[in-house]
Amino acid sequence: MNQPSTVRVVVTHRYDVAPAKVFEAWLKPELLSQWMFGSHLRDETIVRLHTDACVGGSFSFVVERQGQEIDHVGEYLEVDPPRRLAFTWGIRANLPETSRVVIEIKPVATGCELALTHELDPKWSDFAPRIEASWATMLAALAKIYEQPK
Repeated sequence: MNQPSTVRVVVTHRYDVAPAKVFEAWLKPELLSQWMFGSHLRDETIVRLHTDACVGGSFSFVVERQGQEIDHVGEYLEVDPPRRLAFTWGIRANLPETSRVVIEIKPVATGCELALTHELDPKWSDFAPRIEASWATMLAALAKIYEQPK
């Protein structure tokens, strides 16, 4: 039996804001710090977030967890605002091993829908449910940065 060439984790979320607002939240460190990383999501401290959001540009998201610095790194493969973003995703300590993340944002009547596909090496298939849950938590946190105070 052939092993699949990649394992795909797919997570979707709807937002009540324009696609451009959701798209920019993936590229601006000041927005990333409100939903992707930080103590409001998990037991971690943001050390620094850097993006060079252009095709061929890179990012580095350094957090401290349990006394250890973890540097999430990647390269932007596609930057097509406000529809599509694709990038590699990895941990600096594990390079050159990376995975691929594709973000597709489509307008809907009340805002937009985001579909995230994380493509992993098959050896990480046991982690797929955990990766899916983690992205789902982050995408829900992204929605909260645009909620209006009541």
